[in-house]
Amino acid sequence: MQDLRRRITLLARARYPLIQLVSHEEVRIERTLEKLAETESLPYWRWTATMGLRRPDGSVVPETESAAQMLRAVHDHQDAALFVLLDLHMHARDPLVIRYLRDLARTLGPRKQALVSIAPAPILAADLEKDTTVIDISLPNREEVSRVLSVLLKSRRLDLPRDRFERFVRGSLGLTENEIKRLYARILLAGGRFTDDDLAELIEEKRHAIRRSRFLELWEGGTSMGDVGGLSNLKRWLQERQAGFTEAAQTFGLPEPKGVFLLGVQGCGKSLIAKAVADRWQLPLLRLDVAALFRSTTGEEIGLRETVRIAESLAPAVLWIDEIEKGFGGRNDAGGEGFGWFLTWMQEKTKPVFVVATANEVRQLPPELLRKGRFDEIFFVDLPNVHERLNILEIHLRRRKRDPNAFDLVRVAESTEKFSGAELEQVVISALFTAFSAERQLDSADLIDTAREMVPLAVTMDDRLKDLREWARPRARPATLDRRRIDFFEDWTEEAV
Repeated sequence: MQDLRRRITLLARARYPLIQLVSHEEVRIERTLEKLAETESLPYWRWTATMGLRRPDGSVVPETESAAQMLRAVHDHQDAALFVLLDLHMHARDPLVIRYLRDLARTLGPRKQALVSIAPAPILAADLEKDTTVIDISLPNREEVSRVLSVLLKSRRLDLPRDRFERFVRGSLGLTENEIKRLYARILLAGGRFTDDDLAELIEEKRHAIRRSRFLELWEGGTSMGDVGGLSNLKRWLQERQAGFTEAAQTFGLPEPKGVFLLGVQGCGKSLIAKAVADRWQLPLLRLDVAALFRSTTGEEIGLRETVRIAESLAPAVLWIDEIEKGFGGRNDAGGEGFGWFLTWMQEKTKPVFVVATANEVRQLPPELLRKGRFDEIFFVDLPNVHERLNILEIHLRRRKRDPNAFDLVRVAESTEKFSGAELEQVVISALFTAFSAERQLDSADLIDTAREMVPLAVTMDDRLKDLREWARPRARPATLDRRRIDFFEDWTEEAV
């Protein structure tokens, strides 16, 4: 919180009148503001709708429970002061409140006063855009979590090995200070001594805490690049950027990777890639349910700010935005109130959060989202070619404890043209059911017969697929290398020999 204290001190000295701090952590922020007021010799005034406006001596100004009455009292106060207001955003629809705030914006600075609002959401009134400074308060970082854990361990006279201490700190990132303290207290009350079992329980509780946001989920590992068939060009690109968050990369002069946009056919591995990237890079993976976010009554920008706050607290991390067109696509307002804020964050973010956005339909998206600088690259994920289908079939057979060499997979791959990766998996599963019901082992004929009975989605949506390929050809890199050229040179070499 030292950076926050320095920033607000600078704003107060520069006579910035209205400062909005966006966070749920009132206690943590007020602790910092009280120190700031003491350092700057500013009397500390505090307002809540339940208690009214409290003076520095603890007395309360009469009849200041309503926001308008409180702001009138602030307007009448002539001396230097720091006014800290809690949940002012709840009263932002009152025209009288907005008028008082605009009046105060002109008078607070010359009086050496500052008005600081602490709330989970900013006041988004257009009338105040030019007069307010909005600061998103990050969740506790590694240093702050280390301090909390160190104080607790010292008070209980517990000693942890350094590597386990670091794992507990890392496992606590993404939570508020109060959530961290409650989890640590729970471990102690249960007789725990911060063992590996306690760490597993803490991480599970963190998963539940993040899920309470209703549109954000912390995903476990388990999907590796070996589980993704094909997409060699995309895999090579990701491998080149694996070390992009290291100090060596920064010293070399490389910027941190921003993210990748994956456009393509349903069921062809876009979501698998997001999971595999996090696994390969050994980074936490957060999945944003963008459809749920834009249905939320809390507002799009508020939800996006909360998402980014959690992602940045876990950084370096991977943020997976699945089917992004369900949130930003097909809207007359170019993506809604959160769209501009999200674009700004993508362009200017300083924390190492790698964004993997996927989409099945790109024409619905605003063109500003796909401009260079938001994402490092745009890849088109097409239906798997015959070589990739062979690889995908091998993966799904091995996953079900079958030896791929026992099957004529070349014939199966050739029989499944226009099948997606997900449909190839269903071919294997359906064929296994056929063999199981007949009380015999699976064979190649089961796979081929099952494939012949299925109608792939690409057949029924052929026109849409052609349009998608036409759009992507000049605008996106192919996720798969063009095997036709490779096959030509391989065949030519064999003939030459």
